Amino acid sequence: MQQVKSRIWIEEQGEVFLGFGRIELLKKVDETQSISAAAKAMQMSYKKAWKLINAMNSCSEIPLVITNTGGKDGGGTFLTEYGRKMIIKFETLNNTCEAFLDEQFNALKQSL
Repeated sequence: MQQVKSRIWIEEQGEVFLGFGRIELLKKVDETQSISAAAKAMQMSYKKAWKLINAMNSCSEIPLVITNTGGKDGGGTFLTEYGRKMIIKFETLNNTCEAFLDEQFNALKQSL
């Protein structure tokens, strides 16, 4: 069976702000409260995960992720409420795009 596939992402001044992989990274950070653990779970280097998080935060007026340096009380990384909202908004946008493309593709197939 034929299917139409697509990937979306959101850019800010030509730089990628959010995409599927970045959303997955945000979810893992929220789950693990650690960039290192999130990177490991995604089979990604810590350096790459940190760069992606830094890029997302730099493209946003409100941080998506807050990092706290370790020490006697320990560190930690936390997804902000804004970060959680962006996950929901991105997934809603992605689902809407997929539904639209499916609808259009089905209409195209029927017209042939």
